[in-house]
Amino acid sequence: MTISTTEKTALVIGATGSVGGAIATALSSRGWRIRGLNRDPIGAVNRIQGMAIEWVAGDAMISGDVVRAADGVSLVVHAANPPGYKNWKGLVLPMLESSIAGAKCAGARLILPGTVYNYGADAGDEVAEDAPQNPATRKGAIRVAMERRLKDSGVKALIVRAGDFFAPSAVANNWFAQGLITPGKPLTSITDPGAPGIGHQWAYLPDLGETFARLIERESELDNFARFHFGGHWLSPGVEMAESIRRVADKPELKIKRLPWFALRLIAPFNETMREMMEMRYLWQRSLRLKNDKLVAFLGSEPHTPLDDAVRAALKGLKVGF
Repeated sequence: MTISTTEKTALVIGATGSVGGAIATALSSRGWRIRGLNRDPIGAVNRIQGMAIEWVAGDAMISGDVVRAADGVSLVVHAANPPGYKNWKGLVLPMLESSIAGAKCAGARLILPGTVYNYGADAGDEVAEDAPQNPATRKGAIRVAMERRLKDSGVKALIVRAGDFFAPSAVANNWFAQGLITPGKPLTSITDPGAPGIGHQWAYLPDLGETFARLIERESELDNFARFHFGGHWLSPGVEMAESIRRVADKPELKIKRLPWFALRLIAPFNETMREMMEMRYLWQRSLRLKNDKLVAFLGSEPHTPLDDAVRAALKGLKVGF
């Protein structure tokens, strides 16, 4: 298969996911040609509507597939994640190796959406890009290893770390959909995972995608290993997200319930998703805020959708009835 070459072509690994889809949408709106890698290209076409994507059959775990798909691109977006948090240890780093191989062969910059999981208690309450990365969780350690491997690889890279994702899509593998509401169901109550009075950071994905696109527009000014923190919505106390859902639904009487962490703990030994969620509990028990000073200084401002507008779009995408 011969793949055409275009100066502004991006290979998006994970284009059918919420993060990859948001970045692909933002790049496409700026005239980028989007190429997607998927094991089932026909099924992927049916899942992505309203955006032209050149689909290439392949597996993110197979380096040769990614190298072939990356032929001629100037940007590789690594937004692939194991579904349902499953087998992170076994899959995440090999998938990144494939993307690194593709970026190297194409001479492209590699984009990696980062997270707050890199940081442990010693990073402090407000965290800059160069804060120590000593995570206390397995998932955090994997995230740190990913960034270290990317830096050691020598490929040009762009990492933007952000808080918990929420988006106007039907993809439900995030805390907003799994922890606060029930997708596809009428809204009868809201669950709040956070400890009382503890702040929490959220990233609305269209804003994050727009941030990546604006940074890439200034490619020549980026460091070879560029890192930024995305501010998003810092909510302190964290119950503000539940209160926004109430306002959007126009149901001020909706009950806000505490997340039954004890139940998750009982299920965790038998369910990998629950185990991963339990590992991230520390982010709901303490305030850890990514500072976006460097990003704002570089771009002039950070894309920011008002909270209620973002929540309304997210609830609509998840088909939550009011």
